[in-house]
Amino acid sequence: MNLPSFLWLWKIAAWSMGLSLLAYLLLAVTGFWMLRVRTSGSPPFFSPITGGRGGVRSLHYTIGISMISLVLLLLAIGIVGTLGHFGSLGHSSHLVAGLIVVVLVLLSAVSATQISASRPWARPLHIGTNIVLFVGFAWVSLTGWIVVQKYLP
Repeated sequence: MNLPSFLWLWKIAAWSMGLSLLAYLLLAVTGFWMLRVRTSGSPPFFSPITGGRGGVRSLHYTIGISMISLVLLLLAIGIVGTLGHFGSLGHSSHLVAGLIVVVLVLLSAVSATQISASRPWARPLHIGTNIVLFVGFAWVSLTGWIVVQKYLP
């Protein structure tokens, strides 16, 4: 295909991936923070900033929604960019890694909305999914780096 350079698209993807990893790290921090608050019963140490116990949850949800948006943006960029450059999908294991990360992020989000005292399965599912998501992010980062090498001159 005789298409314009997709370099601008890959720049957006690189920023989105970096911000997704930052969001994942911040979600881990706020998740541990919520665990500490829940198990100790004491308010978090930054309660004026976060608004107490509910503020930490709101911050966690906001960062989570941001990460979902970034991962879906990455999916769209990957599909558009790969189709535009190669004309078809499935040129590397990056597609599989990316789809697995998307599914894990969505499973984590759905399980997060189910966490309550009446659903004791939801919290372990959410935490377990996020532990597996760490491996998924590592895999998609490695395969993404390999893919990026194909596009560099």
